[in-house]
Amino acid sequence: MKLSRKVIICCFAALNTLSVAGKLSAQNVPPADKAATKETRMLYSNMQKLAQTNVIFGHQDDLAYGVGWAYEKGRSDVKSVTGDYPGLYGWELGHLELDSAKNLDGVPFKNIISYVKEVYNRGGISEFSWHFDDPVTGKTAWSTPTTTVKQIIPGGDHHKAFVKYLDKFAVFVNQLKGPKGEMIPVIFRPFHEHTGGWFWWGNKECTPEEYVALWRFMVDYLRNTKQLHNLIIGYSAADYATENDYLERYPGDTYVDIIGFDAYMGKDADYFKKDLNSRFRILEKVAAEHHKLPALTETGYQEIPDPQWWTNVLLPAISQYKTAYVLTWRNWKTEHFFAPYPGQASAADFKKFYADPKLIFQNKLKPSIYTKNL
Repeated sequence: MKLSRKVIICCFAALNTLSVAGKLSAQNVPPADKAATKETRMLYSNMQKLAQTNVIFGHQDDLAYGVGWAYEKGRSDVKSVTGDYPGLYGWELGHLELDSAKNLDGVPFKNIISYVKEVYNRGGISEFSWHFDDPVTGKTAWSTPTTTVKQIIPGGDHHKAFVKYLDKFAVFVNQLKGPKGEMIPVIFRPFHEHTGGWFWWGNKECTPEEYVALWRFMVDYLRNTKQLHNLIIGYSAADYATENDYLERYPGDTYVDIIGFDAYMGKDADYFKKDLNSRFRILEKVAAEHHKLPALTETGYQEIPDPQWWTNVLLPAISQYKTAYVLTWRNWKTEHFFAPYPGQASAADFKKFYADPKLIFQNKLKPSIYTKNL
């Protein structure tokens, strides 16, 4: 069958329109929470746009302490090396459930509240993990009972104990307010690394159905009962080899905004590169199919002994795939750090990493990320 030139042109125009529409819709997916605040919707939209070409660099506990220092106003190991703060900051909520004044790493919760406000006011982004104690046994997040999740989901004997934890979380989040009283949007990444068996919510400690029930109850309770509409929900796995592995405990698109994974390097750089590529390929496919924002939610190389690790190992991996952000773990002491500090072996290479146009640190972010379309 022959087609006229006019028909062919029209067909191409229609295909092009569909293609453009598809790209636009993929970059403007609203948060899963239909009642999300306007600041939360704007941040999520802008993060989607940035992820098309860039990666935001993040660091755990960046403002609280570093190698050889703690609680010095304005200080940051990342800033000491590059002259700039990270674009994203990870914070820990473990021990909030115990009514402790400090989290499990010793950081006062009042400080964390202050840091989140400081970050927000300059256009940075905050992300929360929560290694909270087992509500049934009282043991740490790293305990491995096989009945806890079953006992704290609706209908379980210890369900009320879990609800009390969530109530305390809500009280904390309600203190995160901007200068006009607006709720500060934050990424909340609960029950992470669930594809491993080292936390009480891990894949050896509960069934997929129990994990999904736990997740859904938590999100529904925080949204509908506690009316928290400033949360961008992150689903963060550990190891996985297939798409089915990754999605086995996925709670559903209405309960997730960001999908990611945690991956740390040991001594074998070639294995780490191969593993990152494998997991990123799967993550990118899942993100496209479910219209979610992909991220490398935790990573790093402890003590970073390789002087070119940032540009030879990490940068090539995150440059190949759409990745909203990459969060490196904390700088605690000289035997436990994941970002360079002045004089450290990889500091010079980190400056090159920082200068790469793909990377976004604080200087490329402004408070308008919460109020205006980029």
